[in-house]
Amino acid sequence: MTAALLVVVLVSALLWRQLEEGLFVEHALSSASHHVESAAPGTIADVFLY
Repeated sequence: MTAALLVVVLVSALLWRQLEEGLFVEHALSSASHHVESAAPGTIADVFLY
């Protein structure tokens, strides 16, 4: 029981740290279809395939 509680606490702490650093928001922005940071051909294909 103690090991399970320890795992829950550690995972919660790691998740909280990632949320504080904005890693999930950064990942969502980089994988969004409207994010135009890379090459234009990918953007054009994304627009026409939508």
